[in-house]
Amino acid sequence: MVKPSPFVYWAQTESTISLKIDLKNALKPDVKVLDNNVIFTAKGTGARGESQYEFNLDLFSNIKSLEPGGEHITLRVFENRIELILQKVKPVWWPRLTAQPQKPAWLKINFDLWKSEDGQESDEEKRDVMRDYPGMYDQLHQEEMGYRKEDLKKVYLFIYNLFQFVGYMYVMAVMGVRYVKLDYDSVTDTYEHVGSAMKFLQLMQYLEVLHPMFGYTKGGVLVPFLQVTGRAFVLFIMIDAEPRMQTKPVVFYLFVVWTCIEIVRYPYYMSQLYKKEFALLTWLRYTLWIPLYPMGIVCEATIILRNIPYFEETQKYTVSLPNAWNFAFHMPTFLKIYLLVLTFPGMFLVMKHMHRLRNIKLRPKIVIKKSN
Repeated sequence: MVKPSPFVYWAQTESTISLKIDLKNALKPDVKVLDNNVIFTAKGTGARGESQYEFNLDLFSNIKSLEPGGEHITLRVFENRIELILQKVKPVWWPRLTAQPQKPAWLKINFDLWKSEDGQESDEEKRDVMRDYPGMYDQLHQEEMGYRKEDLKKVYLFIYNLFQFVGYMYVMAVMGVRYVKLDYDSVTDTYEHVGSAMKFLQLMQYLEVLHPMFGYTKGGVLVPFLQVTGRAFVLFIMIDAEPRMQTKPVVFYLFVVWTCIEIVRYPYYMSQLYKKEFALLTWLRYTLWIPLYPMGIVCEATIILRNIPYFEETQKYTVSLPNAWNFAFHMPTFLKIYLLVLTFPGMFLVMKHMHRLRNIKLRPKIVIKKSN
């Protein structure tokens, strides 16, 4: 199986080559440098989601390799990228990065660093760039249009996350105010007052399944689909479709858990869109799940368990034989199976996934530097 290559942005000075590798949450990057060849391998999140990424570059000329006594490479690992700085054997300006004239599709120019280290461009540098890249301004224009499209995506995602955050804050405020005024008496009619808002917000979350499909966010589609659909099943099938369940206190507790998760998650996503890091917000995003996720799963399992006798009585969603399709479906039996899957394997997989993310996000920043 061919492993995908991450996007690599390169720039140069007279004596160095810099590579910015677009790979998030990279784990143990392995870099081998020898003469004019660079081999990179790491597991992280890139253009094709979380995967093992690699690339092999045959460079235009030789660089100082990782030989005993000749370590001339600087590797810095950040949360959202990896930076690699290589030393040229001969301090001359290269007309291109690769030995072959053909450039890989994943290799791009880092125009942000297309200057000397002191930030000044000499006449020779300007002349070389225009000669070697005669279509540079056309490419810059295309890149600029790409950035504009990227900005529009960011604006849309910011508005979406802000809308969801405000929506869940509204649900929390209504439940909180009613509880302060009526105490425990407010619990039984929670669904009557915030059920419609919760259903609308839940339907909106299906956009989070579409975002990675259209390239608005990175990551897979299956995991968010299963998460959103699992909640929708509980909300629409288990609660909305059975009026007797709507007055149970467990609905109030479930809504509190869901809302607490979301009023932290959406602000965190908004901050990440513009690369703003708030330590407390990040800590809350990857710590609150420790008590809240088990509580939420227990509440969902309780709702399903309490619904089994109701669906036995009403036979709602049950399909009996004989019928034109020669198909039978017994809803209470399905709920029992679903309950087993949700309570044990489901909880384990979700907690394992969140534990792995927490280790990645809250680990100390790794900086590896090798030089003479």
